[in-house]
Order: sequence, then structure tokens, then C-alpha cells
Amino acid sequence: MSAIRVMIVDDSAVVRQVVRQALSADPGIEVISAASDPLFALEHMKRQWPDVIVLDIEMPRMDGLTFLRKLMAEHPTPVVICSSLAASGSDAAMNALAAGAVSIITKPTSGLKQFLEDSSNDIVQAVKAAARANIRRLARPAAGTPAAAPRPRLSADAVIPATPAGGLGSGAGMVRTTERFVAIGTSTGGTQALEAVLTRLPAVAPPIVIVQHMPERFTAMFAERLNGLCAIEVREARHGDRITPGRALIAPGGKHMMVTRSGAQYTVEVVDGPLVNRHRPSVDVLFRSCAKFAGRNATGIIMTGMGDDGARGLREMHDTGATTYAEDESTCVVFGMPKEAIRLGGVDHVLPLDRIPEAIMQSVRG
Repeated sequence: MSAIRVMIVDDSAVVRQVVRQALSADPGIEVISAASDPLFALEHMKRQWPDVIVLDIEMPRMDGLTFLRKLMAEHPTPVVICSSLAASGSDAAMNALAAGAVSIITKPTSGLKQFLEDSSNDIVQAVKAAARANIRRLARPAAGTPAAAPRPRLSADAVIPATPAGGLGSGAGMVRTTERFVAIGTSTGGTQALEAVLTRLPAVAPPIVIVQHMPERFTAMFAERLNGLCAIEVREARHGDRITPGRALIAPGGKHMMVTRSGAQYTVEVVDGPLVNRHRPSVDVLFRSCAKFAGRNATGIIMTGMGDDGARGLREMHDTGATTYAEDESTCVVFGMPKEAIRLGGVDHVLPLDRIPEAIMQSVRG
């Protein structure tokens, strides 16, 4: 299999050198060029086009966001943003995600060389994930999250125990309720996918709870941005929030979110805990809580994303009576999470992205 061809575009010679060393150490990656600004990069790209671009935001002559938008409009190419603005200028980071960046690596403003050396594995994994992105989907504004570094892999058991057969999720021992809600899990490409879905929902849409793999600081801004675009209310979830019609709650980055019952009403719990499937928030944690406390009153939807987080939880929802959906491969940026959910037998229906809003509206009718 041919190596992933990477171009580095950053005005810092230190960044270009350290990132080149980190990527070149992996036999599956070839750094074909490094440029100090986008205009130099375009000259290089006339000779050889990269498979993935590692791009800074703040640069002379042309800023990274302008270059990113130009790429996505003219020749869609997977881009990993590597920028200090991801921490202090989060609007720029969100604009990069909206413009089509596959993932973001946050550079510190000091201790840069040591940080890049320590984060070399994150950079390698982000490039590899970007290389697998669906370029057809990236032709529209698309986004994702930084690839997780290798860590001990824990299941949802580390946060919430499984539901025994015939337990709460199947309806035994629960106060009857007519309330229904939708749970959505997504990762790479999910910011674009969620925008496409949520902006098509009317103000009277059913309650929605969402896990989008994102680091801290980003989820609040992402929710705020969607709230300005959607007829429904969209915001970052807070512990104890009621799940109500016309509202979508997005799990905060760095926290797990679970659904629980309060009498006949559903609320969310926002809790600390270990990484599950190397993620926090984890889709599996959310979906398991839905299986445990809602059963057939919930609808589960898994959309574009790398890996398998959410696949087992969706199967648990399916087994306790929930109706379940997976996004079709034709519209996924990365088909990993839906594919694994389908393989495990937890999916009732497979739909392209443009049919998911209709499925959400149908869910309130049972």
C-alpha cells in the first residue's frame, strides 16, 4: 500500500521541522514538501498533490482559513489544522471545522518544540485518520475531531453498568411515560452532518441528546453556532437538564453524558469518568443509558465517525426495544462507526443523511 503523501504548511521553521520528523518516522507516511505559507504551498502542489495537508491558521500573505476554503472549493483535500488558535481563538477553530478541516491539533503558545515532540503520535494518527476521510463529503463543509492517542481501551462498563435482560430498559419496574427522545452519536465528519440534520428540523422537533467527539471548549461554541442556525434550541448540556421537545443537548467535551429518569421525565447527567473507547464523551455511555432508562421510548442514530464507539450501545438500545438508525456509507465522511453498528446487528434502518431528519420526526409517532 502506498505511503500517505503529506504537505506541511506553517510559517514556523521549528514546526515544519518537528512535524516533518514526527511524520517521517512512520513508514506509512511520506512528507513530500513543507511550505512557509499557502502561496508557496500552491507552487509545490502544481508539481505533486498531497493526500493530506497539515495546516496552520496564522500565516503571512494568505491565512490558513482562506487557503482551506479555496482548497475545498477547487480541489477538496483532507486537512489537519495544527494551530495555537485552537486554544485561544476558538472561533477560528470552529470556522476551520465548518470550512472542511478533518481534525484539529492545538499548539501551545510556548514550549512548542517539546509539545510537538510529545504529541508526535497524535499528529501521526490525525494524518492517518484524515487520509481515510471521504473526499466527496469533504467537498461540502465538513469537520471532525482530533484522533485519540493510543490509551487503554475501556468499555461503557467503566461508567455505567450494563442493563440485565428484562431490566429497566425493557420497561420492567419503570413509571410509564409517553415521552420520547432521540439519541445521536457521531465523530469524524459529525459537525457537518449534525448541522445538515438539525437545521432541517422544525421548532416542534422531538427532544434530542447528542454525543459528538470533540475536546473541551469546542462543544459550547459548536452548540452556540448551531443554535444560531436552527429553529430548535441547541446548547451544551448541563447536569440535570430536562430533555424537552424543541431542544438538542450536546455532551460537553471532556465529560460523559447519560440519560436518566426522574419520575416520568427524562433528564441528563453530566459526569466525569475514564475514557470509554478512548473517548470522553463516549457514544456508548450515552446509548447504554438510553437502553437502561428509556428502552423503546428512545430512538438511536449513529452517524459518520472513525472507530466503533456507539456500536455496542446502539445494539443494547435495539435489544431493549428502541428503533435504531445508521447513516449510509454513501454520505459518511468516515463509515467506521455506522459500519460496526450494522455488523453487530444493532441497526434497524440504514439511511442517507438527507433522510435522517424525517426519521427523527417520525420517532415521536412511535
